[in-house]
Amino acid sequence: MSDAVVIGSGPNGLVAANLLADAGWQVTVLEAQDEPGGAVRSDRAVHPDYVSDTFSAFYPLAAASPVVTALGLDRYGLRWSHAPHVLAHPLPDGRCAVLDRDRTVTAASLEGFGAGDGQAWLDLCEGWDGVSDQILAALFTPFPPVRAATALAGRVRAAGGLRFARELLLPVRRLGEEKFGGEGGRLLLAGNALHADLAPEAAGSGGFGWVMSMLGQTYGFPVPVGGAGALTDALVTRLRDRGGTVQCGQRVTEVVVRGGRALGVRTATGEAVRAHRAVLADVSAPHLYHDLVAEHELPPRVLADLRRFTWDFATFKVDWALNGPVPWEAAGAAGAGTVHLADSVDELTCFAAQLATGQVADRPFLLFGQMTTADASRSPAGTESAWAYTHVPHEVRGDAGGGGLTGRWDKREEEVMADRMEERVERYAPGFRSRIRARRILAPPTLQAADANLHHGAINGGTAALHQQLVFRPLPGTGRPETAVQGLYLASASAHPGGGVHGAPGANAARAALRGRGPVRTAAAAAQRALARRRR
Repeated sequence: MSDAVVIGSGPNGLVAANLLADAGWQVTVLEAQDEPGGAVRSDRAVHPDYVSDTFSAFYPLAAASPVVTALGLDRYGLRWSHAPHVLAHPLPDGRCAVLDRDRTVTAASLEGFGAGDGQAWLDLCEGWDGVSDQILAALFTPFPPVRAATALAGRVRAAGGLRFARELLLPVRRLGEEKFGGEGGRLLLAGNALHADLAPEAAGSGGFGWVMSMLGQTYGFPVPVGGAGALTDALVTRLRDRGGTVQCGQRVTEVVVRGGRALGVRTATGEAVRAHRAVLADVSAPHLYHDLVAEHELPPRVLADLRRFTWDFATFKVDWALNGPVPWEAAGAAGAGTVHLADSVDELTCFAAQLATGQVADRPFLLFGQMTTADASRSPAGTESAWAYTHVPHEVRGDAGGGGLTGRWDKREEEVMADRMEERVERYAPGFRSRIRARRILAPPTLQAADANLHHGAINGGTAALHQQLVFRPLPGTGRPETAVQGLYLASASAHPGGGVHGAPGANAARAALRGRGPVRTAAAAAQRALARRRR
């Protein structure tokens, strides 16, 4: 019998398993797919000479995460690589905002959009310098991060107090307008905010866009040498070195609960896998509470709150094998690993509004990845392994682009949407389509089939909006990995602090399990179970 069973071998599940193994626990990881990694995998399915990252690709949060750093994955083969520039946001007129790990390069780029914008960027960097350690500590520690929050409050006072806090809560459109006279700085902030599902007018999107921009400025957007799968390989190798096991092709269908305590799991083949101390679930909150735990084991309030759980945007992705570099009109985009494609902040607002009203965007905002630019091992010299993704509604009510897209995502609809994205790239890089050797389309159903946590391609385990963060993540009054079932812990991106490859939800769940050493007995959980029994 294992001390712990971990459901899912995504980065959070593997981080949790490693930390438990470090403490001497016997750990079994059960993965539904035929290979480990969740949304951190790579393959050669687009073209045999090209490595393509199937899902996630750039890892600023992993580089910044003390959780990942402490694992020492370099000893297990993980090496990082960087593109010459972190990120670029080109415009059709040839101008280009460039985010570089050298802040003076970024500032010089933005100065070309408006006099004084370079210094404004350096001022934002100075603000980050004063609070970055405390922000990262608050982000990557269990909720509530009492010590980190106390230290952060002191640094915020030194950085301007309420005025600084106000800026963090601003919509990113307003923050950009207050800080920059030109478009460049505004676009860097707003484009980074849309790495989550935060529209330019959303409260808190300014703070998120600023943090993502500063992470890129400080740590870059690094990639694993050889493909995203190298990060998973290092995590799996490290776990096995400590006696842990990863079993693939083992889909868990039930968390076995007796007397209010998780005793193990049952797989799709009917096999029961016992857990002496804990079950950690690297699955989405809706999947855990709707599908894996019997309804009568949960307080009615959990099930009621779950009906209000909000997913982040659905995703549509295309991978390409290109026979040459992308022919950007804006020279600054050529050396960037990540490229944002939108004409203006107004266009980003229109894109987000179309998503909110169930329309497939006519001018989709694209996040474009140049993987060979970031890591030369990804494809033959002089070529490019590339991808782009955009967001689409979960429930499609119409197609603003006039292509008749309905959200069925059959072969015709996949081709129409992929062509629309390629035409979008062509606007900034004339001749792009002539360089395509092969492409792969990953529509929302395809992404979900490859990783059940990616509900319709939602990549963050639930919205990053303020109403589902901190004490509201994944449900009001939670915010921690413990659940109402003793010995069962939520270890996925649905838990605080949310999406991104940083390992914090997995680490938080592992630490909670280690503190519990078995049944988790809290007054709140006991009261919830008692109430559930009375109502039954």
